[in-house]
This record gives sequence, structure tokens and C-alpha cells, in this order.
Amino acid sequence: ALVGVFQVATLDQFKDLYAKHLNQKKNSISNVFCAAMTSGLIYSIATMPLEASKNRMASQKPDAVTGKLPYTGTIQTLRTVSANEGFMALYNGFLPYYMRCGGHTVSMFIIVQMLRDYYKSMQ
Repeated sequence: ALVGVFQVATLDQFKDLYAKHLNQKKNSISNVFCAAMTSGLIYSIATMPLEASKNRMASQKPDAVTGKLPYTGTIQTLRTVSANEGFMALYNGFLPYYMRCGGHTVSMFIIVQMLRDYYKSMQ
């Protein structure tokens, strides 16, 4: 749900912004590409800490002495990592994450735009 909020909510705003300030034709492939990459960037920045938290919880191992897992939930993981390693540790691996999210966002919205254009041409 969070991903959709950032992708869908920002895409049209960035399409308008790029059409106005970069003189792109709104809904052209280049306009959708630029807007989707920016939308993917916003989405990546917003969700990377949650992704990092999820990955840490999935790959955690119990403490050798106590047998307890270091992370018990998402918020606790975010707090623990931020306190012990600094908040920016939650952004380790950001570039590959952005390339995955941005690539997905671009391909999805370009295909949607192509389908819209095709549908309009059929009427």
C-alpha cells in the first residue's frame, strides 16, 4: 500500500512539473519516463528503511549466549539500527534498491501509458 501511495500519488504531479518546466509533452514516453524515475526515487527514499528492516529481521540469527533474536519487530529494528549504527545505515544498498524500484516503476507506467494511448486510438 505504501509503495502505491508514493508511486501513484507523485507520478501525475511530476508529469505536470516536467511538462511545464522541461517543455515535455505531457504523457509522452519521455515525460512518463522522467516522472516515473522521480516517482521511483521518492518511493525508494520513503520505503528503504522498511525494506532494510525487513531484510535484517529475515536474516537475523539468535544470540549465541541468550538464544534471543536481536530484532522483534519493524519499529524495534528501525530504532535499534538507528541507535547502534546511525539512521543512514538503513539506507545501505540504496542504489541497487532504487534501480530495482525505479526500473519497475518506469516499466509499469510506460506500459500503462502505451495501453492508454492504444485504447484512445481504438475509439
